Amino acid sequence: MEKTWLVIHALVFSCVCAPAPIQSLEERCDRILRNMEASLTARDRVGIQDFVLLDAYTSESAFLDNLRKRFHENLIYTYIGTLLVSVNPYKELDIYSKKQMDTYMGVNFFELPPHIYALADNVFRTMQSEYSNHFILISGESGAGKTEASKKILQFYAVSCPRTRLLNNVRDRLLLSNPVLEAFGNAKTLKNNNSSRFGKYMDIQFDHQGGAVGGHILSYLLEKSRVVHQNHGERNFHIFYQLVEGGEDELLRWLGLERNCKNYRYLVQGSCAKVSSINDKSDWRTVRKALSVIDFSESETEQLFGIIASVLHLGNLEFAADAQGYATLNNNQQLHWVSKLLGIPNKVLQTGLTHRKIEAKTEEVLSPFSVDHAVYARDALAKAIYGRTFNWLVSKINESLANMDSSRKTVIGLLDIYGFEVFNVNSFEQFCINYCNEKLQQLFIQLTLKSEQEEYEMEGIEWEPVPYFNNKIICDLVEEKFKGIISFLDEECLRPGDATDLTFLQKMEEKIAGHPHFVTHKLADQKMRKTLERGDFRLLHYAGEVTYCVVGFLDKNNDLLYRNGKEVMQQSKNAIIKHCFPADEPDSKKRPETVVTQFKNSLVGLTEILTSKEPWYVRCIKPNEAKQPGQFDDVLVRHQVKYLGLMEHLRVRRAGFAYRRKYELFLQRYKALCPDTWPNWKGTAAEGVRCLIKHLGYKPDEYKMGRTKIFIRHPRTLFATEDAFQVCKHKLATSIQAKYKGYRVKEEFLKQREAATRIENCWRGLMAKRERERRAWAVKVIKKFIKGFMTRNQPACVDNSEYLAYVRQSYLTRLNKHLPKTVLQKDAWLTPPPIMKEASWLLQKIYVRYMVRKYIRGITPQRKLQLQLKLQTSSMFKGKKENYPISVCRPFVDTRITLEDINTKILQMIHHEHIKYSVPVVKYDRNGFRPRFRQLIFTQEAAYLVEETKIKQRIDYTSLRGVSVSSLSDNFLILHVTCDDSKQKGDLVLQCEHLFEALTKLSVIADKQNCIKVAQDSVRFDIQPGREGFIDFKSGQESMVYRAKNGHLMVESTRAKSR
Repeated sequence: MEKTWLVIHALVFSCVCAPAPIQSLEERCDRILRNMEASLTARDRVGIQDFVLLDAYTSESAFLDNLRKRFHENLIYTYIGTLLVSVNPYKELDIYSKKQMDTYMGVNFFELPPHIYALADNVFRTMQSEYSNHFILISGESGAGKTEASKKILQFYAVSCPRTRLLNNVRDRLLLSNPVLEAFGNAKTLKNNNSSRFGKYMDIQFDHQGGAVGGHILSYLLEKSRVVHQNHGERNFHIFYQLVEGGEDELLRWLGLERNCKNYRYLVQGSCAKVSSINDKSDWRTVRKALSVIDFSESETEQLFGIIASVLHLGNLEFAADAQGYATLNNNQQLHWVSKLLGIPNKVLQTGLTHRKIEAKTEEVLSPFSVDHAVYARDALAKAIYGRTFNWLVSKINESLANMDSSRKTVIGLLDIYGFEVFNVNSFEQFCINYCNEKLQQLFIQLTLKSEQEEYEMEGIEWEPVPYFNNKIICDLVEEKFKGIISFLDEECLRPGDATDLTFLQKMEEKIAGHPHFVTHKLADQKMRKTLERGDFRLLHYAGEVTYCVVGFLDKNNDLLYRNGKEVMQQSKNAIIKHCFPADEPDSKKRPETVVTQFKNSLVGLTEILTSKEPWYVRCIKPNEAKQPGQFDDVLVRHQVKYLGLMEHLRVRRAGFAYRRKYELFLQRYKALCPDTWPNWKGTAAEGVRCLIKHLGYKPDEYKMGRTKIFIRHPRTLFATEDAFQVCKHKLATSIQAKYKGYRVKEEFLKQREAATRIENCWRGLMAKRERERRAWAVKVIKKFIKGFMTRNQPACVDNSEYLAYVRQSYLTRLNKHLPKTVLQKDAWLTPPPIMKEASWLLQKIYVRYMVRKYIRGITPQRKLQLQLKLQTSSMFKGKKENYPISVCRPFVDTRITLEDINTKILQMIHHEHIKYSVPVVKYDRNGFRPRFRQLIFTQEAAYLVEETKIKQRIDYTSLRGVSVSSLSDNFLILHVTCDDSKQKGDLVLQCEHLFEALTKLSVIADKQNCIKVAQDSVRFDIQPGREGFIDFKSGQESMVYRAKNGHLMVESTRAKSR
């Protein structure tokens, strides 16, 4: 909650205190949250974003502590004034998106948290406003992120610069020159999987509108020795592995290569041809695409890859000694591919690799090589081919980046150069690299002091001399003419006689013994001698001591290619090789410049270029050797801070005043602290600042007033001011917030009232118009309806057609909602209007058929059988027997007595006849009419009257003359049987609760439908042959069965209620 209020207060306050373009509330909140990191109140958690504001600026521990705090918060960038310190996070951070680029475009350098985009944008805007040239020096040791920093700057300019079709082409070439140069000039080392093995300076040329229109690249000291030798755990240049692993099958066949790096001697010396974090196939595709964009023709690309393949084949050439000890070539197949790819006759190439041309007065003779000399000559040729091809590649890229417009252009240079290197064994390459860093450090201090002094003079502040270590003594030790190490090295390389690395070391011991920054094993005291080998010398650089091993110094400095080796290359038909080894190359009788002299001269040229431009710096730091995120190695970082000269630079920046800011910006931020300057100062900004600091009570030795800026000596003064501002800000924010809310609410109310009035007027007009149209339409419809009603009985015409259509539709709609639910609802059909009578009759007929069909389809077989039985019952009793209607709704069942309820003996006697139906009955004796409970069972052949275990009477269906029932509501039935003799029993008088069901079953089983008679008042029955009895039936108040006085059986039943 507290954080939210802080953001709200800061937002409200910033609306008054800081002029800015109109932004949405969300954008303003985002910006405030981003500035939380920049807030000085957060300095204890995230460290200070500018080392210049560090109180203990002379303490390396305080410097490292601040760097560590920010690193663990993923804040990898920190300023020292305008110098940017970058710590490699070894993980992806979401701070390089297009949105981030937009955030930093056109923003004051110190307004947002430190970022490489802030530096790039400030350089670009300064170049445009001052129309001057600038350069950005990116330095640091291998693996510190120099190459990535260079890429980020190029990507920022690619997005931020104006765009046209031409400018887009230049932008694409600038961006894609990187992967090409990385492929040919970078390699995996022990410290970095993508280490630049050459120095690179790139000029980006801009027109007056800020569009990138061209570029130019200079390269320095390519590590050619890597072509023929790699230390354990390192690789050759990337392009070799990319070609072998990613090259198309057809291309590899044409080049005579196999897809296996282990088959090539130049690729396996480091024993790590494959690295999990490097995708050679993907990088190959990127390089192929980049070459096409940079305007490499198909022919040039093929010849370039042919040269790369020829170097691999050269490395596989093997030599053997003949009988005289001279070198001969063994594998002619490899020689064939070198000959084919370089376009050199096989014999000429073989001679060039096994013989040396010597001039003897007026004639030239070929002197055969020993095996060792032949191997040296082969490796020297491979290095020369690759080195000159790399130079041609840089020139070709420069041609594609060249700007044809001769008008004046401004330039931003990017210098991505090797950092100070200290290995367990340091050789010639480290000597050159560290010499380069000494020169750049010397230039860096000079330019920093110069810029500081110029700013002081421009502001009218007295310049105070700054004590600093001047490394000119070390530069002189290395490069001084006739007295420096370079001179002694060149002398040993050029002098006749048996010069060796040790003679070079002895010469240095003779000439520069006693120098405070130079020591060898011979010159060292007893204690130091234990740390030095006899072939070592040690230099005390500005960044610390480095011990160099002299072994290989002379060979690497000479880098000699035998003269006949050049002559062989000049016979090549490969256009690139012909360009790299021109026929008109100066006669090699004069010894060429050594490598170190060439490097020294190129550094002189680079220094001239840099001194002509305004400097900006990016110092890259590697936090740990394991390349792991989140690990901060204090010892390693402290070492880098030292040799990058960061403490030196901080001391220079802090020697006078720690903080300086233009009067307008300072007053804009802190004017709220003084009643006289708040809310608006009427005078000049300088007078406002003077009034403000007087109110704050600054002491005279704490600040100086310049022409355009205020200079504050101590960070604590600034922090005290900032803390006071933070306290004051909340009080002011509350007041401003209240007034601002009132103003906004009132403004919003007035807007809403005006809008409501306008909307109301428009709405009323619209509604009135709609009402008028609706009424006009209603009048028209009503007129038509009345005319139609009046002429409804006439034939269809224009007047009644719509009315009749309405009548039809209305009737059909009502009919749809009131259709009969069952077939029996005959009177539920709606009465139709006259016009719909015929249609209604047809629809009713169709609907009835539909309902009947639907009902029939829904009847199950069991239900159908039930209905058939009910139909049989209806035909026999409907309208004849009084209680028949009551039975209609009662479903019939298959039987009323289950087999379990019939005695087993009975079942055994009659089971062969198949029992069809059984029902409980009351049998009345023929004499006396006593009631007896019996079971009536119908089988397939006869009817049985059963008393528990006895069959009382069996009646064959053939002997059944008929069945009599009354017309009243009683349940009596009389079975009339044929009596042939006196011994047979007579008719049966039975009472059955399920009368209609039993008689229907009997009529179906015995097929006696016509034998069932309904009597009106009485029924005669045979008691036995010759004797007869009567049963009288009548209606009464209750049901009774008794013997009447006349001897008849009287059955009295109640009247059945009608359904």
